[in-house]
Amino acid sequence: MLIVIFSVSIAHCKDGELPEKPVVAEQSNDTHQQPIRPRRPSREEIEKLMDPNYSHDAYGIHDPVMIKEGKYYYVFSTNGGIKITRSQDMKNFERIGQVFTRLPEWMPTNIKGINSLWAPDISCHNGTFYLYYSASSFGSRNSLIGLITNQTLNPDSPEYKWVDQGVVVKSSNDMNYNAIDPNLTFDQDNNYYLTFGSFWSGIKMIKINTNGLPRDNNETPISLCERPNHAVEAPYIIYHNGYYFLFVSFDLCCKGANSTYKIMVGRAKDITGPYIDKDNIPMTEGGGSLILSASKGDRWKGPGHNAIFSENGKDYLIYHAYDSNIFYGPSALHIRDLLWDKDNWPYAGEEICITK
Repeated sequence: MLIVIFSVSIAHCKDGELPEKPVVAEQSNDTHQQPIRPRRPSREEIEKLMDPNYSHDAYGIHDPVMIKEGKYYYVFSTNGGIKITRSQDMKNFERIGQVFTRLPEWMPTNIKGINSLWAPDISCHNGTFYLYYSASSFGSRNSLIGLITNQTLNPDSPEYKWVDQGVVVKSSNDMNYNAIDPNLTFDQDNNYYLTFGSFWSGIKMIKINTNGLPRDNNETPISLCERPNHAVEAPYIIYHNGYYFLFVSFDLCCKGANSTYKIMVGRAKDITGPYIDKDNIPMTEGGGSLILSASKGDRWKGPGHNAIFSENGKDYLIYHAYDSNIFYGPSALHIRDLLWDKDNWPYAGEEICITK
C-alpha cells in the first residue's frame, strides 16, 4: 500500500519517468489563496528527531521485503520506481537506487495517472530473481500487478539488467477485489501461487507457472481472508512444520502516527486454505491471531505490511512502522526475530534492526 508523506508533493518528471523520492512543495506568497503554513523543518532538523539508534537510510522504507545475495541483504520497498536499500549486517543500510527509472511503456494505457509503484515482492527461483510490484491509484480497484526479473541484484555486475515481463493480474472498479500487494509462494509439491489483495473482498490467490506468469488468465481467484467492512491487505505465506502460515495486515496504514496497522496470522494444512486462527475462526470470516501491534506510549506506530526472511534456520519478521516522535510520522524499516511456540504458532521476538 502507498505511503503518504505529509506536506510534500511528487517531483514533476517527463512522461513515464519516476521520481526517486518526494520533494518539498513550493509555498505560495499569496495569502489570499491559501492560509499561512508553518515553516517546514529542514532535513537537518528532522534528522535530529530521528531515532538515534537507527540508520537514517532505514527511514522512508515502506512495504519492505528482503532477500540476500552474496554478502548483501537487499530490501525492496514502495517509493517512485521501487526503492532498493542494502546492508551487510541488517543494521546499517544504504540506498543504492531504484528498479525503475521510468514506467514500462505499456503501463499508462493500463492504469492512468501512475507516478509511483508500490508493495514489491522479491524471490529467487532457479537462478532468476522475480520482483512483483503493484500499480494503482490510491483507494481504487483500477490496479495491476507486474513482474520484472533479473539474474543478479548486484548493480556492479555485468549481468545486472531488469527485464520487464509485463502484467500478471489486473483488477478494475467493477470487480470485488484489488490486484495489489503481491506475494509469490509455492507448496511442498513445488506448485507456484501468487497471493494478493487489499480491502474490498480481501486476500486472493491464483496459480502461477514457473515463469512467474499466470497459468490461466481466466481463473477465478481463490479467497483466503476477508473482513467485511474492515481493512485487510499485504499477504505473505510461509511453510513451517506441516502448516502454511498466512500473514496479513489489519486496519489502516499510511496515516503516520495515527496508523492502526497490525500484523495478524492464520494457518492451514493446504496452501489454498482454509486458514484459521488460534481460536479456530476462519480468516474468511474475519479471523486472525495477533503477531504485532503498537501500544499506547510506543514511539513506533502501525507496524505492518510484513514479509518473512529466513537464513540458517532462523526466521525474521520484516515490516515498517511509523515514528510518532516526528511530526509527519515517517515510516522506517524494522526487523525482528520470528519465533515459534510449542503449538507451532509464530510470535514476534526482539527487535534486531536497532543497534544499541
